[in-house]
Amino acid sequence: MKTPPRVADVLTPDALRMLASIAECGSMAAAARALGLVPSALSYRVRQLEQALDVLLFDRSTRQARLTEAGRELLREGQRLLLEIDAVAHRVRRVATGWEPQLTLALDSVVSRTTVLELCEAFYALEPPTRLKLREETLSGTLASLSTGRADLAIGVVNEASAQPGIRAKPLGQLDFVFALAPHHALAAASEPLSDALIGQHRAVAVADSVPSGDGMTLGLLGGQDVLTVPHMAAKLQAQLRGLGVGFLPRYMAQPHIDAGQLVVRAVQRSSRVARCSYAWRHEANARPGRALLWWLEQLERPATRRALLSRP
Repeated sequence: MKTPPRVADVLTPDALRMLASIAECGSMAAAARALGLVPSALSYRVRQLEQALDVLLFDRSTRQARLTEAGRELLREGQRLLLEIDAVAHRVRRVATGWEPQLTLALDSVVSRTTVLELCEAFYALEPPTRLKLREETLSGTLASLSTGRADLAIGVVNEASAQPGIRAKPLGQLDFVFALAPHHALAAASEPLSDALIGQHRAVAVADSVPSGDGMTLGLLGGQDVLTVPHMAAKLQAQLRGLGVGFLPRYMAQPHIDAGQLVVRAVQRSSRVARCSYAWRHEANARPGRALLWWLEQLERPATRRALLSRP
C-alpha cells in the first residue's frame, strides 16, 4: 500500500497559493491556466494535499471548484500563514538594509491630505526601497490599526494612545471645530446660541468609526437625533454643504466654504469642540525602528509639519 505524502512535504506556501487561486478562479481549468499548469498536474497536487491531510478540500459533485468546509478553513488559515511568512521576510530585509519593504500609515480623516502628499513627495525624493501604503481611518479605528498590526504609524489619533503596550505616542496638536451648516438649512435662520433641544430636532451628519469590531466612538451626537453616517470627514463636509444635516467640522476644512458663503457657522449652547490629536507608532522592545519610520518621525518632530497637518485645506 502506497504511503500518503507527509503534510510537511505538501503543505507549502506554493500549495496555499494554489488553493487560493483555485478558489478565486472558480474552476480547476481556469486556475491551471492562471498558474501556468496543465489541469492534470494541478489536480494531482490537490489530491496530494488531500491525501496528506486526509480530508476532501473540494466538492466534486459539480463542475465548479467549490471548497468544502475543511477547504475553507485551510484557505483562511493559509492566507494568515502567507501574511506571516511575508512579515518574516520583511523583518529579515529590514535587518539587512535598515529600510522596511513597506511602511503603512494610518491617517485619520481630520488630517490634511495636502500635507501628507507633500511629505510623500519628499520621502520619494530620497529614492528609498520602501513602498508607502496610506490607510483612511477615523476615530478609534486610527489607533486600532496600530494595535492590530495593520499600520506602522498613525497620524491624527484622537483617543489615548500612550496607555497601550507596544505603542509610543507624541502630541500632534489641537484641532478646532465649528458648528457649521448650509445657508439654506432651517437652523441658519434660528436664534443663537442654538440649544441642544433645537439641534436635536434636525439630522446630524456623523463620521463612522473605522474600528473593525464593536461600536467604536461617537462624538457630538444627541440622544434620539436622526443621523446620516458617512465614511470620512470629507464626505461629512460634502453632506453638510448640501444641507443634508448639521454638525461640527474642523475649522480649517470648513473655512474656505465659510468664506465662499457655502457654509455658515452658528454658536451653540454647549461648549466649543476642541480635539487634541497625537501621532503614534508601534515600538518593539530592543528593536531599532526602520529608516523609513525614522524619517517620518523626524518630520513629525517639526512644529511646522504638525501645524500643517491640522490646518491646511
